[in-house]
Parts: sequence; structure tokens; C-alpha cells
Amino acid sequence: MTPILDSRKLLAFATLARVRSFTVAARELHLTQSAISHAIKALERDLDCRLFDRLGRTVSLTASGQRLLAHTDIILHEMKNAREDLQGPGDSEVTLRR
Repeated sequence: MTPILDSRKLLAFATLARVRSFTVAARELHLTQSAISHAIKALERDLDCRLFDRLGRTVSLTASGQRLLAHTDIILHEMKNAREDLQGPGDSEVTLRR
């Protein structure tokens, strides 16, 4: 069975693709630059392909990265929709017990 993609890695990927800087992506996600770098390296290892071309302090998407970004945008949007749907009216009667 093929493992599923990690949502935290996808969020780091999408943010880096948008801002094109490890430093800015880290700041935006309240993570360290090292955490972003490790997430991207792990995602590239998981997918066995390079997602970014690194040019000095900036990055640009490879063709594989562009293809993944199209999927990632949909995935993250659906995850946001799921959370919003479950926080909507009518769901307040169910609470979790710890």
C-alpha cells in the first residue's frame, strides 16, 4: 500500500512555493528554517523527486513541484472545508471527553 502524504509537509511545501524563501516560509508558519528544510527534504524523499530548484536564498518549483502544487492546493482547501463544516451549526451537541 502506498503511504499517504503528510499534511504538515504539504503545508510547508505550499507555503514555500508561494513565498519562495525558506526564511519567509518558516516565519509565516512559526517554525524554524531548519524545520521547513527538513520537511521539504523528507517530502522529496517520500516522492522520490526534486520539487524545488534552489538558487541562492530563493527557490522555484520544478515541473514535478508544479504538478504537486496543483494537488496540494486542492488537498489543503478540502481540509479547511472539512474543519469549517464540522464547526458549523448542529455539531455542538457532540463533545469529546478526555
